[in-house]
Amino acid sequence: MEKTVCNDQVFRVWVDNARRIVSFHEEEGCQLMEFRSKEMFLACVDQYTGRQYRYQ
Repeated sequence: MEKTVCNDQVFRVWVDNARRIVSFHEEEGCQLMEFRSKEMFLACVDQYTGRQYRYQ
């Protein structure tokens, strides 16, 4: 019997480039970014860390 793995997990961050903030919850005036891959999500977070964005 073949098993199908279904990964419906979505990783989200909201980014405010003007204030240099990355939020893990919805924020008004921030751009929503969604990822279906944990690796892509972590790479994005790492890039913002390197650019010295704050997290909330």
